[in-house]
Amino acid sequence: MPKNPAPQIDKSDMFTTLWEMPKQVKDAIEIGESAPIWRTVPTSHDYPIFGMGGSAIGGDLVRSYAAMTEGFNRARISVHRGYDVPAWINEDTNPIVSSYSGETEETLSAFNAISKKTRRALCITTGGTLHKKAVTFGMPVINIPVGFQPRCAIAYSFFPMLTILMRYGAFDQASARTNQRGINELLRKLDELRDLYSSKTAKNPALTLAKQIQGGYPVIYSANDRMDVVNLRWRGQIQENAKQVAFGNFLPEMNHNEINGWQHPKGKTKPFHIILLRDLDDHERNKLRFDALNDIVKGAVGSVTTVEGTGKSLLSRMFTAIYFGDWVSYHLALLNNVDPTPVPVIQTLKAKLAKK
Repeated sequence: MPKNPAPQIDKSDMFTTLWEMPKQVKDAIEIGESAPIWRTVPTSHDYPIFGMGGSAIGGDLVRSYAAMTEGFNRARISVHRGYDVPAWINEDTNPIVSSYSGETEETLSAFNAISKKTRRALCITTGGTLHKKAVTFGMPVINIPVGFQPRCAIAYSFFPMLTILMRYGAFDQASARTNQRGINELLRKLDELRDLYSSKTAKNPALTLAKQIQGGYPVIYSANDRMDVVNLRWRGQIQENAKQVAFGNFLPEMNHNEINGWQHPKGKTKPFHIILLRDLDDHERNKLRFDALNDIVKGAVGSVTTVEGTGKSLLSRMFTAIYFGDWVSYHLALLNNVDPTPVPVIQTLKAKLAKK
């Protein structure tokens, strides 16, 4: 493994975390394959997922991936960010509660509400209060490794969930085989891409894009399926790692409102850089919309860049697009001369809330 190229800035060594993504994926799958799951067959096939930030995005990815996967027709997945839980949860519902630290304020509140309705919650955490509460109520716990920022543990927040749903029969046999082929392809692609994305050469597209958007305002557009969560991930990584604002929206909805806003203020939109997250299986009409969007706004903004994940499988395309965005945010952090790992503003917010 190459050495951290900028230890004076990247003091917590996010470089190594990104480099070891293939290992994390393998570990996460093994955890999911051996993890405890619900003891009894449910009468409900509702799987509400609760979490915040990096712990919630794994659930978003499962929901988005499952919705676009043929053969996934045995479960209803929803993702909830906040203190409260839906009124429809009952004793037969199968909640998944995810908090990397086990101390997330909103998620603990949701768990407390869930425990009054059902004892079927499955918890994903490194420990903390969530782990203690789950053990007290006799609920299954998936233990994931400590030592990561929650956003850097995306493999551990996604693959155990996916693997457990496969074990629990949420996917039919044909789609389960498709999942396995996608995982194998993804691991090959990650191994191939990490040398390129971590390099300091002019051939590195992640570094090139980071230089392009430095000092500007990246705006990420994707379709409202397949790449929707990848879009959210890109924004979050730029915001947390590079400490730089980033915005985004989805097609076709933004074509009915936001696209009109690029006309004004006149001469003030050049610092914006649009990134189009596209997928080869986007709806044919959305493909036309992406092309038209590019033509309409390219003169008003600093640049328009198209990004696509690599691979035949949707799973590979989703995660290679995420991996590319993670490296973009890493290189952008170094260009901004900020350590990509700490999030001091978030810690300040938590400290203020703790006083209330």
